[in-house]
Amino acid sequence: MPRPTQNRKVATPPLMLGYKPFGIPRSQLESIVVQYDEFETVRLLDYEGLMQEQAAEMMQVSRPTLTRIYEAARRKIARAFVEGKMILIEGGNVEFSGEWFRCKKCYKLIDGMSNHRKCERCAHYGEDELSPVNKKRE
Repeated sequence: MPRPTQNRKVATPPLMLGYKPFGIPRSQLESIVVQYDEFETVRLLDYEGLMQEQAAEMMQVSRPTLTRIYEAARRKIARAFVEGKMILIEGGNVEFSGEWFRCKKCYKLIDGMSNHRKCERCAHYGEDELSPVNKKRE
């Protein structure tokens, strides 16, 4: 029986919920799910330019585990590009650096309830307009 998957450390959730091909209505697209830890490996390795050892340390996983996560992410992204599929970024065994929320109306990302401010684009203001991205585990 395999070991249970450990939570991977992710600094912050992505600003966006995903991506879709230009010019095709969302209702006509199939989607591929890229998990938060897969997004984080692409961010750390390709965007930040870190070495695999550094990224693995930040996510608190082994370097071989980081490589497996990264390869899975690259395959999914390549498949979405080649086959014209929508990419959704969600889920996975992750632990964020804090408690993150997203506005249900404008999708703005908010770091903790204490940082919640009324958006210019939102008519209402209150905690009921926020949905938790992924609560920090105790």
